[in-house]
Amino acid sequence: MARRRQIYEGKAKILYEGPEPGTLIQYFKDDATAFNAQKRGTISGKGVINNRISEYIFTSLQTIGVPTHFIRRLNMREQLIRQVEIVPIEVVVRNVAAGSLSKRLGIEEGTQLPRTIIEYYYKDDALGDPLIADEHIACFGWASQEEMNDIADMAIRVNDFMCGLFAAIGIRLIDFKLEFGRVYENDYARIILADEISPDGCRLWDMKSNEKLDKDRFRQGLGGEAEAYQEVARRLGLLRDEEFAVLDLDSHRKKRGK
Repeated sequence: MARRRQIYEGKAKILYEGPEPGTLIQYFKDDATAFNAQKRGTISGKGVINNRISEYIFTSLQTIGVPTHFIRRLNMREQLIRQVEIVPIEVVVRNVAAGSLSKRLGIEEGTQLPRTIIEYYYKDDALGDPLIADEHIACFGWASQEEMNDIADMAIRVNDFMCGLFAAIGIRLIDFKLEFGRVYENDYARIILADEISPDGCRLWDMKSNEKLDKDRFRQGLGGEAEAYQEVARRLGLLRDEEFAVLDLDSHRKKRGK
């Protein structure tokens, strides 16, 4: 069967036209990037794992009333999604100090924050996705106040759900990124959750060892990226042990002399 027309290609996914109007096919790649694509590489099987994890989380969120673009998974690397008008804002939800927050404010990585923080970043690779405030969003019309209220409410609801989900399998949810889009029903625009939720956009630490189970392993050159992604999927019950030979990360660390 002929490949459908490509609509867009990003760092980790490709979007193709869908089988019906208002739908797209989202393809998950193994490509990995960091530091605004200054570091590039490949994580074997990442696309397959992220497809499964994102499907699981989006489906679970839909059961608690969070509207998403996800329709169904098509195969190992593709899922059918609703076409949305992406809001040009990355929403970062932080529970524990890490990454750019630690660097900006000098807070030691791993410090539990007194309260959950929601940050907004303008989606523009050329500018390095700069941190923005509510005033910027309102001034430049990137989203209305009503839309931002919906976005913040959904972000907190997603965070509450995911903290519990990961805590139940021995993983600490440090922070994560969300994207939202508009769907139009007659003349009314409604905000729904879009993109993906996977170890690419979440910081996930093992509760006992603080071992990183996310893309920070690639960013920081720790190795064992594929095994970390597989471990998250295995704990979520999405992989049988025989499907992937999951590396013991503690053994991996000892082999590297760390």
